[in-house]
Amino acid sequence: MPILKDFTCGKLRTRVFSTREEMGACAGTEAALKIKELLCEKEEINVMFAAAPSQNETLQTLMADPDIDWNRVNGFHMDEYVGLEETHPAGFRNFLRKAVFNRKPFRSVHLLNGNAQDPEKEAERYETLLREHPLDVCILGVGENGHIAFNDPPVADFQDPKLVKIVKLDEVCREQQVHDGCFASIEEVPTHALSVTIPGLCGAKWMYCSVPAATKAYAVEHLVRDPVSPACPATILKEQEHAFLYTDADAGRGIL
Repeated sequence: MPILKDFTCGKLRTRVFSTREEMGACAGTEAALKIKELLCEKEEINVMFAAAPSQNETLQTLMADPDIDWNRVNGFHMDEYVGLEETHPAGFRNFLRKAVFNRKPFRSVHLLNGNAQDPEKEAERYETLLREHPLDVCILGVGENGHIAFNDPPVADFQDPKLVKIVKLDEVCREQQVHDGCFASIEEVPTHALSVTIPGLCGAKWMYCSVPAATKAYAVEHLVRDPVSPACPATILKEQEHAFLYTDADAGRGIL
């Protein structure tokens, strides 16, 4: 597939493709190859998934691979709204059930419960699970404000002692959910979420980050060109040993 640009930024291999379909085909294929490679080395592995329309093409490619033994994969997700109606289609659990978890026979699936009576205890419960199941692969995206998971600039902490925490969502992040078609207006978007932290995400041995669409061009340009800083949380990817960034031409226009 044609690559418009291929370079390394810090430790982050970055590739820009003509279309989001080409982007997703490459990202999903490379993630699938790594999962199969790891399953040749270990009896079971732990994989975390982002839930967002930006991941559609990557996840479709990954799910289409016929040779992954999902019976040996423990599945996790990285964030969930606090207090959103449990059956709401924008709920990240519901997105991933439809796109991933209900499509394959996972060994186990561990979901963050944004409707837990005590969100703090839920964060602690999920953190315990992550410590018991160190991540092998993380499949993620980048938000319009440069966030990874729901680590928006005001709450992103590269040295966070927690692996999971409750966060307040900033306005740019909430507006993005409207841009993505998940909510009709910002008033409908929850103000808080449970999120895996930056150290929680970066604990993964391999990271595959797909970022399509013109709405992400600002974030991609700052990710690549800015110094590593919580001002653009995704810049931390440039310090990860095995991280890969895939964009389409729209998202990558500022780095071409």
